[in-house]
Amino acid sequence: MIQNKLKVLGITGGIGSGKSEVLHLLEEADGVKVLEADRLAHELMKPGRSCHRRITECFGEAILDEDGSIHRGKLGQIVFRDQAKLEQLNRIVHPAVKKSIRDRIRRAKETELRIYVIEAALLIQDGYSRICDEIWYIHTEREIRLSRLLSSRGGNREKWEAVLNSQPSDAYFIEHCDRVIENSGSRDELRNRLEQMLRLLLNS
Repeated sequence: MIQNKLKVLGITGGIGSGKSEVLHLLEEADGVKVLEADRLAHELMKPGRSCHRRITECFGEAILDEDGSIHRGKLGQIVFRDQAKLEQLNRIVHPAVKKSIRDRIRRAKETELRIYVIEAALLIQDGYSRICDEIWYIHTEREIRLSRLLSSRGGNREKWEAVLNSQPSDAYFIEHCDRVIENSGSRDELRNRLEQMLRLLLNS
Protein backbone atom coordinates (compact mmCIF):
# COMPACT_ATOMS: atom_id res chain seq x y z
CA MET A 1 0.00 0.00 0.00
CA ILE A 2 1.32 3.44 -0.96
CA GLN A 3 1.90 5.86 1.89
CA ASN A 4 3.23 8.96 0.19
CA LYS A 5 4.55 12.10 1.87
CA LEU A 6 1.38 14.05 1.30
CA LYS A 7 1.47 17.69 2.34
CA VAL A 8 -1.73 19.20 3.73
CA LEU A 9 -2.06 22.88 2.92
CA GLY A 10 -4.62 25.26 4.40
CA ILE A 11 -5.70 28.35 2.45
CA THR A 12 -7.56 31.24 4.02
CA GLY A 13 -8.29 34.87 3.32
CA GLY A 14 -10.91 37.56 3.76
CA ILE A 15 -13.78 38.34 1.43
CA GLY A 16 -12.61 39.81 -1.87
CA SER A 17 -9.06 38.52 -1.45
CA GLY A 18 -9.30 36.25 -4.47
CA LYS A 19 -9.58 32.80 -2.89
CA SER A 20 -11.40 31.38 -5.92
CA GLU A 21 -8.60 32.42 -8.27
CA VAL A 22 -5.93 31.01 -5.97
CA LEU A 23 -7.78 27.70 -5.67
CA HIS A 24 -8.27 27.52 -9.44
CA LEU A 25 -4.54 27.98 -10.04
CA LEU A 26 -3.68 25.40 -7.38
CA GLU A 27 -6.03 22.89 -9.02
CA GLU A 28 -4.10 23.31 -12.27
CA ALA A 29 -0.87 22.13 -10.60
CA ASP A 30 0.14 18.48 -10.88
CA GLY A 31 -0.60 16.27 -7.90
CA VAL A 32 -2.78 18.82 -6.12
CA LYS A 33 -6.30 18.22 -4.79
CA VAL A 34 -8.43 21.15 -3.59
CA LEU A 35 -11.29 20.81 -1.11
CA GLU A 36 -13.51 23.71 -0.05
CA ALA A 37 -14.84 23.18 3.47
CA ASP A 38 -18.02 25.16 2.79
CA ARG A 39 -18.95 22.97 -0.19
CA LEU A 40 -18.25 19.85 1.85
CA ALA A 41 -20.53 21.17 4.61
CA HIS A 42 -23.33 21.59 2.06
CA GLU A 43 -22.80 18.00 0.89
CA LEU A 44 -23.03 16.70 4.45
CA MET A 45 -26.32 18.56 4.91
CA LYS A 46 -28.04 16.76 2.02
CA PRO A 47 -30.78 14.20 2.77
CA GLY A 48 -29.28 10.93 3.91
CA ARG A 49 -25.96 12.51 4.91
CA SER A 50 -24.60 12.76 8.43
CA CYS A 51 -25.72 16.28 9.34
CA HIS A 52 -29.19 16.32 7.78
CA ARG A 53 -31.04 14.37 10.46
CA ARG A 54 -29.46 16.23 13.39
CA ILE A 55 -30.10 19.65 11.86
CA THR A 56 -33.73 18.74 11.16
CA GLU A 57 -34.16 17.49 14.72
CA CYS A 58 -32.74 20.73 16.13
CA PHE A 59 -34.41 23.27 13.85
CA GLY A 60 -37.61 21.53 12.77
CA GLU A 61 -39.02 20.39 9.45
CA ALA A 62 -40.04 23.95 8.57
CA ILE A 63 -36.51 24.46 7.21
CA LEU A 64 -36.99 21.69 4.61
CA ASP A 65 -37.97 22.02 0.96
CA GLU A 66 -40.60 19.75 -0.57
CA ASP A 67 -37.91 17.24 -1.59
CA GLY A 68 -36.63 17.05 2.02
CA SER A 69 -33.47 19.04 1.43
CA ILE A 70 -32.48 21.79 3.82
CA HIS A 71 -33.41 25.24 2.55
CA ARG A 72 -30.32 27.31 3.31
CA GLY A 73 -32.25 30.57 3.27
CA LYS A 74 -34.76 29.39 5.85
CA LEU A 75 -32.03 27.96 8.06
CA GLY A 76 -30.01 31.17 7.68
CA GLN A 77 -32.94 33.30 8.81
CA ILE A 78 -33.01 31.32 12.05
CA VAL A 79 -29.32 31.11 12.91
CA PHE A 80 -28.17 34.57 11.88
CA ARG A 81 -30.72 36.20 14.18
CA ASP A 82 -29.74 34.05 17.15
CA GLN A 83 -26.11 33.53 18.16
CA ALA A 84 -26.96 30.51 20.32
CA LYS A 85 -28.66 28.77 17.39
CA LEU A 86 -25.73 29.58 15.10
CA GLU A 87 -23.38 28.00 17.62
CA GLN A 88 -25.70 24.99 17.83
CA LEU A 89 -25.55 24.60 14.04
CA ASN A 90 -21.76 24.95 14.05
CA ARG A 91 -21.47 22.24 16.73
CA ILE A 92 -23.25 19.88 14.35
CA VAL A 93 -21.58 20.80 11.09
CA HIS A 94 -17.97 21.70 11.94
CA PRO A 95 -16.96 18.39 13.62
CA ALA A 96 -18.60 16.44 10.77
CA VAL A 97 -16.67 18.46 8.20
CA LYS A 98 -13.39 17.92 10.04
CA LYS A 99 -13.99 14.17 10.32
CA SER A 100 -14.76 13.93 6.61
CA ILE A 101 -11.63 15.93 5.77
CA ARG A 102 -9.46 13.71 7.95
CA ASP A 103 -10.92 10.62 6.27
CA ARG A 104 -10.27 12.08 2.81
CA ILE A 105 -6.69 12.97 3.70
CA ARG A 106 -6.09 9.46 5.02
CA ARG A 107 -7.34 8.00 1.72
CA ALA A 108 -5.32 10.54 -0.28
CA LYS A 109 -2.12 9.27 1.36
CA GLU A 110 -2.67 6.00 -0.49
CA THR A 111 -2.63 7.77 -3.88
CA GLU A 112 -0.07 9.70 -5.91
CA LEU A 113 -1.32 13.08 -4.70
CA ARG A 114 1.42 15.36 -3.38
CA ILE A 115 -0.56 18.24 -1.89
CA TYR A 116 -4.06 18.26 -0.37
CA VAL A 117 -5.45 21.80 -0.15
CA ILE A 118 -8.16 22.75 2.34
CA GLU A 119 -9.88 26.13 1.97
CA ALA A 120 -12.00 27.46 4.82
CA ALA A 121 -12.90 30.98 5.92
CA LEU A 122 -12.41 30.05 9.60
CA LEU A 123 -9.37 27.86 9.08
CA ILE A 124 -7.45 29.42 11.97
CA GLN A 125 -10.37 29.85 14.34
CA ASP A 126 -11.55 26.26 13.85
CA GLY A 127 -8.15 24.76 14.68
CA TYR A 128 -7.16 23.43 11.28
CA SER A 129 -3.52 24.02 12.17
CA ARG A 130 -3.68 20.56 13.77
CA ILE A 131 -4.57 19.07 10.39
CA CYS A 132 -2.43 21.19 8.05
CA ASP A 133 1.33 21.12 7.54
CA GLU A 134 1.15 24.80 6.59
CA ILE A 135 -1.50 27.53 6.42
CA TRP A 136 -1.23 30.28 3.81
CA TYR A 137 -3.01 33.62 3.95
CA ILE A 138 -4.12 35.40 0.79
CA HIS A 139 -3.29 39.08 1.23
CA THR A 140 -4.85 41.64 -1.09
CA GLU A 141 -4.78 45.41 -0.70
CA ARG A 142 -8.01 46.74 0.78
CA GLU A 143 -8.89 49.01 -2.13
CA ILE A 144 -8.51 46.13 -4.56
CA ARG A 145 -10.76 43.95 -2.41
CA LEU A 146 -13.39 46.67 -2.34
CA SER A 147 -13.18 47.15 -6.09
CA ARG A 148 -13.61 43.41 -6.68
CA LEU A 149 -16.61 43.20 -4.39
CA LEU A 150 -18.33 46.18 -5.96
CA SER A 151 -17.71 44.77 -9.43
CA SER A 152 -18.72 41.16 -8.75
CA ARG A 153 -21.45 41.53 -6.11
CA GLY A 154 -22.79 45.05 -6.48
CA GLY A 155 -24.06 47.05 -3.55
CA ASN A 156 -22.35 50.17 -2.27
CA ARG A 157 -18.96 50.94 -0.83
CA GLU A 158 -20.28 51.53 2.71
CA LYS A 159 -21.76 48.02 2.82
CA TRP A 160 -18.49 46.32 1.85
CA GLU A 161 -16.44 48.60 4.10
CA ALA A 162 -18.57 47.36 7.00
CA VAL A 163 -18.08 43.73 5.95
CA LEU A 164 -14.30 44.13 5.73
CA ASN A 165 -14.22 45.91 9.09
CA SER A 166 -16.08 42.98 10.68
CA GLN A 167 -13.42 40.48 9.62
CA PRO A 168 -10.09 39.74 11.34
CA SER A 169 -7.24 42.08 10.42
CA ASP A 170 -4.33 41.31 8.11
CA ALA A 171 -2.11 41.32 11.19
CA TYR A 172 -4.20 38.57 12.80
CA PHE A 173 -3.94 36.33 9.74
CA ILE A 174 -0.24 36.98 9.23
CA GLU A 175 0.47 36.15 12.89
CA HIS A 176 -1.28 32.79 12.64
CA CYS A 177 -0.24 31.69 9.14
CA ASP A 178 3.02 30.20 7.87
CA ARG A 179 3.21 32.07 4.57
CA VAL A 180 1.48 34.97 2.83
CA ILE A 181 0.24 34.87 -0.76
CA GLU A 182 0.35 38.38 -2.17
CA ASN A 183 -2.59 38.78 -4.56
CA SER A 184 -2.67 42.48 -5.38
CA GLY A 185 -1.08 42.10 -8.81
CA SER A 186 -1.73 40.25 -12.05
CA ARG A 187 -2.82 36.66 -12.54
CA ASP A 188 0.59 35.76 -13.97
CA GLU A 189 2.31 37.21 -10.91
CA LEU A 190 0.00 35.18 -8.70
CA ARG A 191 0.69 31.99 -10.65
CA ASN A 192 4.45 32.48 -10.40
CA ARG A 193 4.25 33.11 -6.65
CA LEU A 194 2.17 29.99 -6.11
CA GLU A 195 4.55 27.84 -8.14
CA GLN A 196 7.48 29.05 -6.01
CA MET A 197 5.56 28.53 -2.78
CA LEU A 198 4.47 25.02 -3.75
CA ARG A 199 8.08 24.07 -4.43
CA LEU A 200 9.06 25.36 -1.01
CA LEU A 201 6.25 23.39 0.60
CA LEU A 202 7.19 20.15 -1.11
CA ASN A 203 10.84 20.56 -0.15
CA SER A 204 10.14 21.43 3.50
